[in-house]
Amino acid sequence: MPLFGNSFSPKKTPPRKWASLSNLHLLDRPTREVELGLEYGTPTMNLAGQSLKFENGHWVSGAGGFVGDRRELQRLRKRNQQLEEENNLLRLKVDILLDMLSETTAESHLMEKELEELKHHSRKKK
Repeated sequence: MPLFGNSFSPKKTPPRKWASLSNLHLLDRPTREVELGLEYGTPTMNLAGQSLKFENGHWVSGAGGFVGDRRELQRLRKRNQQLEEENNLLRLKVDILLDMLSETTAESHLMEKELEELKHHSRKKK
């Protein structure tokens, strides 16, 4: 039994009041769009003088296609492919090194354990 009573006894919170006193939530969707101005259109932005629109979950150029040099696009795709292959090779090397490290660590622990056992047996013989 605590000396000064229960120190953690939170009071019950009062029920919340109605979130909105507006009756706009009772209107149908087209009326709400007119009243609240919910018709935004497609999101657009300008980057480096190029207009981009967000359509069907992807950003596309405002002109409808890629505005730029096709050779540059092909060079960038080739470079991207090379970097992905290099990244995969480096991940493989890291995995191999981690396996080698864990194997060496396990062998080291076994050798330390054997050494401790030999020290223990040599002390008993004396």
